[in-house]
Amino acid sequence: MIITLTDTTSSQVASRLVVVREEGGVVALGRVLTLVVLARGRENVERAIAVTNVASREHPSRVIVINTGECGDDDGLDAEIRVGGDAGASEVVVLHPRGAAVADQDTLVTPLLLPDTPIVAFWVGATPGNPSAEPVGRMAQRRITDLISAITDTESSHAARESFAALARNYRPGDTDLSWARITTWRALIAAELDLTHTDLTSIDVYGAPDRPSMYLLGGWLRSRLGVPVHVHESSRIHITELALNFADGPVRFLRPEGSSVATIRRPGQPDQRTNLPPRTDTDCLMEELRRLDADETYASALAHAVRSL
Repeated sequence: MIITLTDTTSSQVASRLVVVREEGGVVALGRVLTLVVLARGRENVERAIAVTNVASREHPSRVIVINTGECGDDDGLDAEIRVGGDAGASEVVVLHPRGAAVADQDTLVTPLLLPDTPIVAFWVGATPGNPSAEPVGRMAQRRITDLISAITDTESSHAARESFAALARNYRPGDTDLSWARITTWRALIAAELDLTHTDLTSIDVYGAPDRPSMYLLGGWLRSRLGVPVHVHESSRIHITELALNFADGPVRFLRPEGSSVATIRRPGQPDQRTNLPPRTDTDCLMEELRRLDADETYASALAHAVRSL
């Protein structure tokens, strides 16, 4: 069910939400957090709602989506309340501020926050250079960016790397980017390989897209944990397609062709081994990041080492 409110206020939206809950028998006590999504434009608003609806089945939340991309000239606020099948296991409030109201994001969401629950901020379609300094970012215990969603077809790889460097430069505990969760399966596969008996590891090569932070984060994580040279190689692909662990007795290579969900592991003198390694969805990544609300020190260390490869 979608209820549309025009020329309204956040307090009026909160009051209407209480009425909708009471009339529909929706219980808010099971909500574990307030997820504030800042999405640029209607396309990103709908994309964010689709992702959070699925993620809410693991993390029941009140989702507040602020459309930051369509300001308009006059001052005011339009809103939508989505419950039931249009909101997954959450209740979704979509705010369309106009004019000066766009700058008052913290004021907009304050009447809608669930009491005594953590606040998580999630940016879609635009990535602030300093998330913790944003109005909603200052309120949040956890701040999740998605740099890939902010990369346009016309944006250069240099601009993308600059945005990534800004996240590293302005990092504060509680910050993270979905690119970190996108390499979780890669990290698990590499860790399993390093548990096997090998000669000394001498260096590592990573191949991926120059405008995607995942490649640099994976390289930064390996450099921070293993203390060996990590060489990042740019390719024309979208995802990480190859990684080589260079041991004294020969390299162990992980190969995943673009568009494939299967990786091939090639070890010296052994038959090739195939393993599942599908690219992770935005929903998978968001659910993983919502499982922890404390600072991710491993991400912080990987991020600090990653910018050395830019």
